[in-house]
Amino acid sequence: MSDLPEYYFRIRENGAALFRVDTQNRQRRIEMTELAAINVKNGNVRAHGDHVLTDEEKAVITEWIMERREVLAERDLDDIHRAVDYLNLTTHWAQSRASDEDLEDVTDRLLLAMHDLRSVLVRKKADRLMKGG
Repeated sequence: MSDLPEYYFRIRENGAALFRVDTQNRQRRIEMTELAAINVKNGNVRAHGDHVLTDEEKAVITEWIMERREVLAERDLDDIHRAVDYLNLTTHWAQSRASDEDLEDVTDRLLLAMHDLRSVLVRKKADRLMKGG
């Protein structure tokens, strides 16, 4: 059991809870003591209860926040690439397999979403061109 890390991060919606992992007890059980709550978006860290974070714990948290932000950014970009694939698959579905009822059910929502996306993309592209020129 000594292969376990000293700290464990339980992922939550906007961050994580940090726990200290302890296996050095009489029953040889894994005990986890909550140390802090971490918000990845704004970087806020709140110690749990009366616990005062040590410099080591603060360093572990800082490193984890940086790594977590990188992972989330990579996932965001991967999700966008998947969205492009889904748009292509949706086009194929609409052209080859969708019934009139299916199309009636989704057409307005798809058109509005695509119009909204197109408007944002065109505006952002124009902004980038203006900055570059």
